This record gives sequence, C-alpha cells and structure tokens, in this order.
Amino acid sequence: MTVTNPWLAGPSPTARLPRERLEERILNLLSTQNMCVLATTGPSGALATPVRCFHLGFSLIFTAAAGTPKLRNIAADPRVSIGVFAPLVGQASSRGAQIFGEARVLTPEDADFAAFWPAVRWQSDHVERSRDLDDPPLGPLVVVPAERIVYTEHWLRRDGYAPRQFWRDQAT
Repeated sequence: MTVTNPWLAGPSPTARLPRERLEERILNLLSTQNMCVLATTGPSGALATPVRCFHLGFSLIFTAAAGTPKLRNIAADPRVSIGVFAPLVGQASSRGAQIFGEARVLTPEDADFAAFWPAVRWQSDHVERSRDLDDPPLGPLVVVPAERIVYTEHWLRRDGYAPRQFWRDQAT
C-alpha cells in the first residue's frame, strides 16, 4: 500500500528539539494563529472560551469586557490553560500548543498596560464597526505569561524528533 507520509508509521521518536529551535517553532505558531481556547475555572466549574489572541514573546494577550464569566473566573483563580492550534488537514499537519500560566488583568492605569497594548491589533475591529481610529478601546487586557508549554507537531517526526515537546520558562 502506498503511504503519503511513511515517517508517521511506527513508534514516535523520543528526541528533544534544542531549546532555540523549539522556541522558534512555538513563536511561529503564535505568530500565525490568532484564535485560541482559554480554559478557566470558577464557582460554576470549568469554562472554555474561544478568544482572539495576540502575543508578545511567550505572553498571550487578549481583550475582555469587564464582568464577563472568563474575567470573573480569572479573578477567582488566575491559573489558566490556553490551547492554540493550526487548522488540521491530517496527522502530518497536526500542530498546536497548550500554554499554562497565571492570567493578569490589566487596565490603562496599570504600569504594564502600555508594554502590552501595542501588540493588540484593534484597528480592524474598529473599521469593521465604523468606529473612529482616533478613539482606541482601552478596556481590560488579559496577559498570560507562559510558565510552561506543551508543543505538538507531528511533522517533527520526519526529522527524528518527538512530536510532543516541552518548554518551561527559565525564570520560574
């Protein structure tokens, strides 16, 4: 039988990518995908919310309206998990990341707000809603610095690397 991707057959390799190459692949994923699923836990249980995301290095950023269930859950427990993934065509295209960290909600009054705000591409939303580009939204930002990332890419098997790789922030 002809196999499209013979390197997918058999057991997965176990080799680890060098950190620099792993970081490059993770940043490529974050730079090419703008949707994620945010998982929080609150008094009513688990909540998985699709959100538009941005990144600055290994920190994920998204906007949120005050009082939403996800912000209430983050206030109760800032530990979150975020899934970012590329469209799946088949096993060979499987590529995504599980990002774990503690969410921080920033308002324009917070000193760190100005450092993260430029990464948010709000202009297209304003144009779509016929809003003035001279009046940017300055609602809360949620910033999640990655503490650890589980990165999956089956194409790595082709070069003899494990399809699941693990990254940890060296500062934590």
